Amino acid sequence: MLRKIRGFAELDKKKINAAIGEGVRESTLERFKTSKGPDDKTWKTSIRAATEGGRTLVQTAQLRNSIRSKSDASGFAVGTNAKHAATHQFGEQGRTIRARRAKTLRFQVGGQWVSKKKVKINIPARPYLGLSDDDMQEIKGTVEDFIARED
Repeated sequence: MLRKIRGFAELDKKKINAAIGEGVRESTLERFKTSKGPDDKTWKTSIRAATEGGRTLVQTAQLRNSIRSKSDASGFAVGTNAKHAATHQFGEQGRTIRARRAKTLRFQVGGQWVSKKKVKINIPARPYLGLSDDDMQEIKGTVEDFIARED
């Protein structure tokens, strides 16, 4: 029994965390294909995706392509440093957008062109980061595989 416990203490935690982190990163990337959060709820379709086609949060794929994993012996993290990432993860109510380079913002609403100096918008939360039930099962399986290799 002591040998088995000592074996657990000697597991390569850096490799385990790297494997788990990469698995969670892949799961996160898959969410951009399915348009579902870690809670398995479908994201609210963006206005752009509804009018122009395509998928929500994937106009240029910049956000999706910025997802990275980082790990060491103490743990792992999956995330992004994209400026707009938190806005999409958590949403933002009553955000004001102002014209900067021109006198007004110009956009279409219902087929009509509108010009405004500023507009208030609501961006719904579309969580893409987090652990789903499937992720938790995958993590459990990864750890069990590493333990089995030690036997």
